[in-house]
Amino acid sequence: MKGKIAVGAVVGAVAGVIAGVMTAPKSGKETRADIKSKAEELKTRAEKSSKQVKKSAEEVVGQASGKVKEVVGNVKRDASDK
Repeated sequence: MKGKIAVGAVVGAVAGVIAGVMTAPKSGKETRADIKSKAEELKTRAEKSSKQVKKSAEEVVGQASGKVKEVVGNVKRDASDK
């Protein structure tokens, strides 16, 4: 769920930047410089969000792996008790 929120935030930010830059009364050179600057800023944000999503996913996988090992151990123990 957090990943979807992060992606939505990035998409919303991109749309807002594009709308703002395209409607601003500036020369083409200034507009291109603004676009480049905002693109770099958004790239940094996207990379940060991506790292956070990856970290969260790794934590979930680690927790799930631990639970699977626990269940397998319980099954083996129950099977040997019979």
